[in-house]
Order: sequence, then C-alpha cells, then structure tokens
Amino acid sequence: MDPRVSELFGAGSALKCAAPGLGAGYGGPGASAGSALGIAPKKTASKNGKKVKGRASRNTKPNNNPPYLPPEAEEGNIEYKLKLVNPTQYRFEHLATQMKWRLQEGRGEAVYQIGVEDNGLLVGLSEEDMKASLKTLRRMAEKVGADITILREREVEYDSDVPRQIAEVLVRKVPDDQQFLDLRVAVLGNVDSGKSTLLGVLTQGELDNGRGRARLNLFRHLHEIQSGRTSSISFEILGFNSKGEVVNYSESRTAEEICESASKMITFIDLAGHHKYLKTTIFGLTSYCPDFAMLVVSANTGIAGTTREHLGLAMALKVPIFIVVSKVDLCPRGTVERTVRQLERILKQPGCNKVPMVVASADDAVTAAQQFAQSPSITPIFTLSSVSGESLDLLKVFLNILPPLSNSKEQEELMQQLTEFQVDEIYTVPDVGTVVGGTLYSGICREGERLVVGPTDEGHFLGLKVCSIQRNRSACRVLRAGQAATLALGNFDRSLLRKGMVMVSPEMNPTICWLFEAEIVLLFHAKTFRRGFQVTVHVGNVRQTATVERLHGKEELRTGEKAVVRFRFIKHPEYLKVGAKLLFREGVTKGIGHVTSQAARTAGQGLALRN
Repeated sequence: MDPRVSELFGAGSALKCAAPGLGAGYGGPGASAGSALGIAPKKTASKNGKKVKGRASRNTKPNNNPPYLPPEAEEGNIEYKLKLVNPTQYRFEHLATQMKWRLQEGRGEAVYQIGVEDNGLLVGLSEEDMKASLKTLRRMAEKVGADITILREREVEYDSDVPRQIAEVLVRKVPDDQQFLDLRVAVLGNVDSGKSTLLGVLTQGELDNGRGRARLNLFRHLHEIQSGRTSSISFEILGFNSKGEVVNYSESRTAEEICESASKMITFIDLAGHHKYLKTTIFGLTSYCPDFAMLVVSANTGIAGTTREHLGLAMALKVPIFIVVSKVDLCPRGTVERTVRQLERILKQPGCNKVPMVVASADDAVTAAQQFAQSPSITPIFTLSSVSGESLDLLKVFLNILPPLSNSKEQEELMQQLTEFQVDEIYTVPDVGTVVGGTLYSGICREGERLVVGPTDEGHFLGLKVCSIQRNRSACRVLRAGQAATLALGNFDRSLLRKGMVMVSPEMNPTICWLFEAEIVLLFHAKTFRRGFQVTVHVGNVRQTATVERLHGKEELRTGEKAVVRFRFIKHPEYLKVGAKLLFREGVTKGIGHVTSQAARTAGQGLALRN
C-alpha cells in the first residue's frame, strides 16, 4: 500500500473498519483515484495547501498526513458534508434530493464523507456532532429508500483541544422491482486451480470438504461431475443487500429470493480451465462482456498451464483483472509467498505494466476496490482457502464495494438507442418453447416486443415476439442495456437460431457482411502470417472461421507486427459493428485488433418477416 494511504486509513490510525461481510463503499464513477483515500492529485495539493496553511499552523501537534481530500466533484457519487446537525425542513428536503442525485450517479450507491469541506479540507467533527450528523444522514437515506453503513472512521488532528473525527459512509438503495446493480465477473485460471470450488463456497455459503463437494452444484453435465473439470460456461450469483450483508443460497432457497433481497448482484461466469476448452473460454470473455475478471491461481502449483494465456486474454480484451491465490491450506506459508512473488514479477513485466496490491486486511480490501475501479493498472491479489475459509471475508468485502465501470450517463445513452440483443445460448424448455440467453447490448426490451433475429445462412432476418423475460432465474418485465437475461420466444423454430445471431429492433435496418477489414497485431505465429491463412475469429458473440484475403501494404506478417487485414467468413454472413474488438487464433497463432470497416449489405434486401 502507498505509505500515505496506510497512515490515513491504516493500522496505525484510529481506524474502525466495517466487519467482514458488512457494508463498505467505494470511490465510485466520476471520482478521482484517491478520493476516499486521502491522496490528492499533485495539481490540487499546492492549491489546497495554501488554504490549509493558516489553519494547520494553529495545531500544536505536527501532522504529517495531507489534511485534505481532492476537491468535491460536481458529478459522480461522492459527496462531502462538513456537518448535518438539525437541518431545517427546507434544508432537509434539499439534502434528500441531493442524495437521490448522488445515488443515481452511482447507479444505486453513493459514498458520503462526513466532516470534510467541499474543497477537501479534513476538518472533522466532535463526537456529539458526528452522532447528530449520522442520525440526519440515516433520516435522509430512509426518505429516498436507502440504507447507510459506516465504512470507516478516523481522528484528525485539526484542533488539539477537542478530538475530531471524519467518517466514510456507504449509502445504498433498497432493491426496487429488480433494479439492483448487476456486475459480471469472468472466472479464469488453469484446470484444477479451484475456480468452481471457490464459486460454490461463495454462492452456497458452505465451505468445501477438501474433495470438491462445493462445486457439484455448478456443473451442468454428467462428464463434468465425473471428471471434476468444467467444460461449459455456467453462471452463479452472489447478492449483497442494502446493508452490505451477503445474500446467497445459504439463506435463500431460490434465485428469485436472492434477487428480491439483493441491492447488488455479482454474476460469476465460470469458464473452463483446460486448454482443449480454450474456444469456450474465449467465447465467454468476448460474448458475455464481463465487467471484471478473476484469475484463480493454485498456491501449490503456481503459474502453470493456461494461467498465463488466460491473463493475456483478459489483458488483450482490456478486462480489469484481480487475482485469487487459492488452496493456501494445502501448503506452507513460504510456498504461498513464493507464488505471490511469482505473480508480482509477471504483473510488473513490460508487457503487463500492472501494480500488484496484496490484500491482507479488511481495510486493504476497501482501498483495493476503490483504487481498482479508478486505475486499470492496479491488480489486487487475495490469498485464501475454500476449505478453511481463511481470508474469504476479504474477498466478499472487495466484491461488495466493487463499483460499476459505466456511470449513469453512459447507461442512459445506451438505453436511448435501438434494441440490440446478442444471442449466446439457445434452449428448448418444456411448456415454454424456445428460449435464448444473452446480453442486451443497447436499448430497452419489454415483454411482448416484436424484434427481428438473424442473420440466417442466406443473410435474412426473421420476425419474432418476446413472450417473457427472466433475469437471474426470476421473472422480469423490462430489460435494460447492459443486462444479461433469457428471453422466451414461444413456438419459434429453434433450428432457425444459432449462437452469434442478434435480435434487433426492425427500425434498425441491420446490415450483414461476408467481408470485413480489421487492424490487427499478431501476438504470436510460428512462421509467417500471409494471404490464404485460415483462423477462428471471435468478435463479441460471433465465432467463425475466416480466410485472410489481403494484407494491406504487406505480403506477410511476423510476430509482433501490425497490419490492416481483410477477412472473409467461410460459412455464413455475420452482423458486425465497426470498432468492435477482435481476437483470432489457430493452433499457437494468436492476434488481436478491432474491426475498421465491412463490406456490408442491408439485411432488408433479404428480410423475411415471420409472425
């Protein structure tokens, strides 16, 4: 940890941290990286230093801590309040409206710094004023349908005569009509590193017996149970209520009960670790648009097998990653430390440029979550056991605080666009009919809405009706941009559907393509990459073999070189968007890039509508 962070909110200060499993808050979108940490940017340091100088000189005790936070931002979900003692009714209504705005900015969560002036000066409050301010804050939260949890408190040496405190408080909305905050976390790591077991322990609420009992509920196929290895993508949910307490299957019997009581939901995407299922793992990373990735490393085997490859994939797709070192109960402390040092060396390499941060306490977990959301280079590292439960609470505190990557403004902009739903899974459910699972990329989808799905092998889009919607296995009437769900399509013929299709609003007039161009970087190739080479291309939920038709300005490519390449799909046309991230592979060959243009034709030229 940064020494200044340790001094401000570390073991040496008068710190009272939220108990593990209880509420904690975060810096939140729109806030600066150190907003809850007492670290001011260099530009504001001198500016605030001038304001503070006169007051600080009155202190009889020297104070090495910077006595300020960064100035309060107009946008974002962080609010500074010096004092909230006995406000008038008019003032109280204004404060409640302000809290509603901050909650909206943080998509249901906000952080209040009590005892702090708007310019970031840490003034602090007496014990009596702090109690009165927290009481007012609780009344404000009740008014807007939220709960508050004190994250941490500390004394500031603003005045030597009277001890003064500042408090960091999480405000979180009580769930309302399934409008909980939903984050997706992809779980990566080598085979037998303990990914499914860890998820089983987190979501079921019971520790493992050391022989993999916790993971049995996660497997979808008989051969997975028999081999103990994940071969498909499965989804597990972990909820946190408005007070920051864990909501999982230990308290709730069904997913619907978890959704009803949770204000924040973490959806874990359990991906396969074995190399022969690599295409499934890549599909999960590109198609399901995870907000974060959790790389699980076994303490006793260290960085082995597909660990480096999974780390590279997450970094290539720019998915923020944190690391969990599991099975610490199986080996001595020295082995665990050696594995952590090995991880730190890899993360600091020029290709990674990450800043590892080992989480050893609940305060570290709060700090890690706040910095992780603001700086993509920070990589928290947890060391835990799914059998003994060691440090499991630190991971729960971290997940509870973890903020969304997009703010409310970006969410609103996406919702105002036309509907676009990516089809990732297709099922047939008795008495329901055909069901598709996937993510709503943009717009809003409602029950009874009519959309078109495609493209088919002939390049057509077919009309259909959304009969019902489910999110996290419970009924939902409205689906908003960025949310994952399953849609029931009634008696629509399943044979007409495939993974990689999109369901869009008919007004969109969607375009399809056989040919497209992409700007790529060849990450690795044994010989030379040239015209006629065939690769498996991953773009979002699209996964298909394509042929290299042309390399602009070059005859061939070698490892590490860049070029604009024209690809042609082999089997059927696809729906692509310019700017979409692209990943391709074939054997040991790997490359990344983005789509720059496509030879598109309007699907309306072959639009076949079905009722």
